[in-house]
Amino acid sequence: MSHHHSSQTALGRAVNEFEETAIALILGLMTLITFINVVLRYGFNTGLIWGLEMTTFLFAWLVLFGMSYAVKVTAHLGVDAVINLFDLRIRRVLGLIAGALCIFYAFLLFKGAWDYWANFANLPQTDGRWFPLGFEEMKRTSYRSWYEVVDIPMPDWLRWIEPLINEGEAYEKIPRFIPYAMLPIGAGLLLFRFVQATWRVMTGEADSLIASHEAEDAVDDVRSLNAED
Repeated sequence: MSHHHSSQTALGRAVNEFEETAIALILGLMTLITFINVVLRYGFNTGLIWGLEMTTFLFAWLVLFGMSYAVKVTAHLGVDAVINLFDLRIRRVLGLIAGALCIFYAFLLFKGAWDYWANFANLPQTDGRWFPLGFEEMKRTSYRSWYEVVDIPMPDWLRWIEPLINEGEAYEKIPRFIPYAMLPIGAGLLLFRFVQATWRVMTGEADSLIASHEAEDAVDDVRSLNAED
């Protein structure tokens, strides 16, 4: 069980809408593609060659969206048996320490995700081993924008990308930088959500990053409902 935290800022509401809309679309597309493939396979002895690869990418996107969304709704698993031994003030301090560590981890993940994706999009990686000190000078030998996926064909409505990033050369399959773009997006959303969660602890809206005793509360609610029946 989890809580849904309503955002008070325009940025927070925009991110909420983006996350929830994207998750709904991804789930819908995965279901539709899988259903069509089943019908084609068993009804017509054919299928979408690119269906498996597409659903694999969509599932990876869903996981990357889900990790930040679960932070927002406090759906990640957490153990509070030790921190609940302390009073509220110490719990908040421990929550702030945990939040700082999570923000640091998400920051490293975001940097790594950008550096991995950047060359596929002909963009520079960040300079610095763990803290970005700027952007590296791009070398032509590091361009990877011509890398394509295995099966998903390049739709005509994306052909405008070719002169911008592939020197006008036509893609037969979609370039990898498109599905891989979810790596920095997902890591950036995770960083944003950890900052939000830590801010809630700082302002007293929460005393930890996880939902305390929500399972016990749910059991108590069900027990009371059963008693009423």
